[in-house]
Amino acid sequence: MASIYTQADSNTRKTWFLLTGFLVFIIAIGWLFSYLLNDSAILYFAVLLSIAMSFGSYWWSDKIVLSMYKAVPVEHNQNPELYHIVENLCITAGLPVPKIYIIPETQANAFATGRDARHAVVAVTQGILQKLNKTELEGVLAHELSHIGNKDMLLSTVVAVLAGVVAMLANFFMRISFWGGRNNDDDNKAGALLMVLGIVAAILAPIAATMIQLAVSRKREFLADADGALLTRYPEGLARALEKISSDQSPMKVTNDAASSLFIESPYKGKQKTLWFTKLFMTHPPVEERIKALRGMEI
Repeated sequence: MASIYTQADSNTRKTWFLLTGFLVFIIAIGWLFSYLLNDSAILYFAVLLSIAMSFGSYWWSDKIVLSMYKAVPVEHNQNPELYHIVENLCITAGLPVPKIYIIPETQANAFATGRDARHAVVAVTQGILQKLNKTELEGVLAHELSHIGNKDMLLSTVVAVLAGVVAMLANFFMRISFWGGRNNDDDNKAGALLMVLGIVAAILAPIAATMIQLAVSRKREFLADADGALLTRYPEGLARALEKISSDQSPMKVTNDAASSLFIESPYKGKQKTLWFTKLFMTHPPVEERIKALRGMEI
């Protein structure tokens, strides 16, 4: 696993660089809003809200997601085959064995959550246990364990929180601006221009934040696919699993936009468009591209 984690560390550094830029982006937006409304409290509010939400999501995001999908813990004696697959992969990966949960859904899917490797959870749907064979299930679990090894769970949560903060700030600014909040220079052309720019920023900021969030999610999926294939030494297992998961049209009874990026494949089923503009707003890379990359690997 040393070679896998060497590549993962490089990608993690790039992602943290992106997150740093995201934080600067939030501060800049908060400053712009506070300047236009002549209220420094908005900037303080943005910074404090980011810290508070990041702290809360760090400690409780896994419990929230598991509760959302009504996941139940599974013990060794309840599904020894599933446990043995996870245990064997963890030994190979050098990871502690995570808690295992089963989601009572017929759709074939899975995700990993938790703040770090020692507090990680792997959740699989009842459907994936019924529809995949052992080799395919091993590929899926290796993918999810790679998310744990690469610390993707925390990164994804932080980015989601930051995107949410930007959206909240934009909504707050729009409401205040229409209520009559103005900078003292608003009666001149410069002030009016700044207000127009501020409104444009309020509209575009959450879109930009969401696109950054989704870009990070797609990037981590490609990395987890590659690392999972290296872990099992059999890319075809995960490739076949992705084919079955993507073709499974069973609906998910519980769906949530914020948590959809956690799954190995989007829980929203239906005809997926792959135009370049549509791809910008997808939580996952097109499954055809993922399968092609897996089958092009040399191990």
